[in-house]
Parts: sequence; C-alpha cells; structure tokens
Amino acid sequence: MTDATATQGPAPKPGILDIAPYVGGKSSIAGVAEPMKLSSNENMLGAGEKARAAYEAAVKNIHIYPDGRATKLRAAVADKHGLEPDRLIFGNGSDEVFALLNQTYLTAGDNIVCGQYGFLAYRISALGCQAQVKLAPEPNFKAEVDALLAQVDDRTRIVYVSNPSNPTGSYNTGDEIRRLHAALPAHIILVIDEAYAEYVTEADWETAFPLARDASNIVVTRTFSKIHGLGGLRIGFGYAPVAVAEAIDRIRLPFNVSVPGLEAATAALGDEAHQQASRDLIATWKPRLTQALRGFGFEVLPSAGNFVLVVFKDAAQATAANDYLNLKGVIVRPVGGYGLPQALRITIGTEDQNRAVMDALSEFAAS
Repeated sequence: MTDATATQGPAPKPGILDIAPYVGGKSSIAGVAEPMKLSSNENMLGAGEKARAAYEAAVKNIHIYPDGRATKLRAAVADKHGLEPDRLIFGNGSDEVFALLNQTYLTAGDNIVCGQYGFLAYRISALGCQAQVKLAPEPNFKAEVDALLAQVDDRTRIVYVSNPSNPTGSYNTGDEIRRLHAALPAHIILVIDEAYAEYVTEADWETAFPLARDASNIVVTRTFSKIHGLGGLRIGFGYAPVAVAEAIDRIRLPFNVSVPGLEAATAALGDEAHQQASRDLIATWKPRLTQALRGFGFEVLPSAGNFVLVVFKDAAQATAANDYLNLKGVIVRPVGGYGLPQALRITIGTEDQNRAVMDALSEFAAS
C-alpha cells in the first residue's frame, strides 16, 4: 500500500465531506498563559461544590460500567421537573439526544426545519443521515412561527426550536410554541431545546414540559452544561413520548453517560444554592454589560440566556474587535459559522471578566 493510498482511505457515504464540522469556542491565545475564556457559554462559577464532591467520590467506581438506564439521575430529574421517568432520554450532552432523534427518524431525502440561526448541532447530524436542512429566515434574529411553518413540506420529519436561542439570545413565548405545535401534523416531531431555560426571567417564556406531557410528537431537551457547570462531563436529557423514548433506546449506545457524570449531575440537580448564585451572576452583570456596550455605540441584542450577541457595523469591524479582545487576553465567540460574520457572542463572566470586556471594547470603540 502506498502512502497516498493510506492517506486517502475509503470514501465515506455521499454528503459527509460536504458537512462543515462544528468548531467550538477557542480556549487559548498564543502568548497568554491564562486567557479569559468567554466563548462557550460555560458557567463562569464552575460546577457547584456538591457536584464536585460527587464526581470525586465516583472515582472509586470508574472501573465499573455505568447504569445504562441512569436510574438514579432519571429519578432525580423526574422529581425535580414533575416528569414521568420512563419518558426520559439521557445522552452525552443534549447534542447526542438530537443526533439520536435524527438517526431514529430521518432517512435520505427527509428534512428537518429550524431557524436560520438555530444551533448547528441539529443540522450536522441531520446531514449525516443524508437528510436535508431547511432554514426559516430570522430577519429579527428570532425564530418566527409562520416562517418555520412555511418551510414544512411532506418530507419534514422534525422541527427544531432553540428556546432560548443560541447564539442570538432570542426566545419564543409559550403562546408561540403552542401555535407552532398546533399547526404541525402529528407525524412531525417538534423538538424544543431549552438548554438555557434556568437563566430565563422573561415573564412570557414558558417551559414546554406541560405542553409535551399530553402530546404525541413533542420532545423537550435540557442540558447540565450551562447553569449546572458540567460541560466537561457531557450530560443532557430529553423528555419525549414513551414511543419515541423506546424507539431511541433501541439504537442508543448502552453506556453513553459516564459513572462520574451520572453522579455529578444528580448532585448538581439538587444544589439550589449554586443554581441561584449562577442566576444572580447573570442577573447582575448581563444588564450592566449590555448597557455599557450599547453606550460604546455597539448593537447588543436582548438575551434570555447567559450571554449577549454584539452586532457590529460589518464583518470587518467584528473581526477587528475580536482581535483586540484577544490582544487583551479575552476570548469571545465569532459566529460566522451561523451566518453572522458581523457579530460576536460574549458569555457573561465574573466581575473581573466582564470589566475586562468592557474596558477592551471601550478602548476599541475609541480607537
């Protein structure tokens, strides 16, 4: 075998090499020993003490396969949210729940529908199933019910809604979600991604758990990566009709969530003090950061999450602002991959981190 042949390898199935791989927020800057990483919407307070203690205690059992049914975490999630345990799907992050849904329900030629700026993970696994992705325009940086419905056709199998939405920070009201669901045929699954639910304070936002309880085609997803600070452990869950959960269980890998992850997530769910401290941080600093950046002349979109999206006059200014922030040791998230090259997404951080962002962008605006 020649070196060229070994490098080339067998051809993957059609379409795989056309998929743009997901690129996470960068975590290092050349020459900066400890940059301020505000690029991945992580909880800047970290994991809570209870989760860390549970993780450390679990080390003695890492030679044992995890409970494939996630029995303890399943009971804790069901109790916390008032859900039926047999309707829960656990995954290696909510990303895996999306991938399992796509793998279970999509065949070549089917399609999913999502907002123009919806989370990229929906699209990647759908394309991997040789399905199509239909994007509904979001001229106001928000998923619109009528625009989503206009994209639905006879090959649509799943509609995805981020609520709140990453990277824009927008959200859909309870009335909007109900109207969308009512207009969808029963064979189309409506997936409502509530990754940032615990941060929402807007009065007209509602979790879709109650709507999903009596529906045969709604899946609501949550994650432990955001308010619980367990992004590195990769744990998410979905609340689905029993028939959907049972179908997914047939293809879900049997030990897809780790022993330490299960233990830490269970402990985190009960750590109300850490959750409240995390909410308080965002409630204090999101309006301050928003007001400051607007005062410097930048457009900052309203956000229901733990981040803000700053829209610059054009892509060149956004790139220059990102470079300047990096120069000051701050890492934020360019979102050109979402079709927003003129914007930067900034996670709300600690006081020192937020002040560093404000100082840097104040200097940039004055330069």
